[in-house]
Amino acid sequence: MLKALIFDFDGLILDTETPEVLVWQSIYKECGFELPVDEWEKTIGGYGISNFDAAEHLARLTQGRLDAVSSRVRYRRESDEIIHASPILPGVISMIEQAKENGLQVAIGSSSPHSWVDTHAKRLGIFDYFDQIICQDDVPPGRTKPNPDIYLKALDQLNVKKDAAVVFEDSPNGVLAARRAGIFVVGVPNPMTAKMGVTGDITVPSLAELSLHELNEHVKKGNDVFNQ
Repeated sequence: MLKALIFDFDGLILDTETPEVLVWQSIYKECGFELPVDEWEKTIGGYGISNFDAAEHLARLTQGRLDAVSSRVRYRRESDEIIHASPILPGVISMIEQAKENGLQVAIGSSSPHSWVDTHAKRLGIFDYFDQIICQDDVPPGRTKPNPDIYLKALDQLNVKKDAAVVFEDSPNGVLAARRAGIFVVGVPNPMTAKMGVTGDITVPSLAELSLHELNEHVKKGNDVFNQ
């Protein structure tokens, strides 16, 4: 029986990822270069498979004409302007409300720090919806996604078993983290991660396309197959 839903944050609740890559692409283009999107993509949802740093990389390409500190400050300012004007992604609030109506716990599991996730969740008016918020700060250094630690910690804090929970994820790093934790995962790619072939145990283009009842049926089928 389903007891908890765990939501990724960046790209799943709020699309912070598309604005960030668009801003970096613009900064690179001004300098006559192209952002290596394939390297950037590896960092989405966690830094487990890449230590690519766009600011440091661009500083090397420009041979120091554009220093990493100033480009990072500009990137953060411009992407934050877009992010602050962006709405919560479709279907998120409805899924949370359905979960609450049916007595399920809800949590966030994010590779970002609390300073980022909590601030945005409060700004968006959804902070108090969540029973637990597990972030980068809550696991050992270097153990964010695609490692399973964030989701294992969420299960522990919620006091639910892995087969009684579902994770919603938009990135390959996040899907891998959920799978390594042994939790049923719904892939919900955003415009950025859709290009990366994100697939979960089920995959939907938007949470608006999925009801809690339908999700329950998919999880039952998945568990039945697993237990055969």
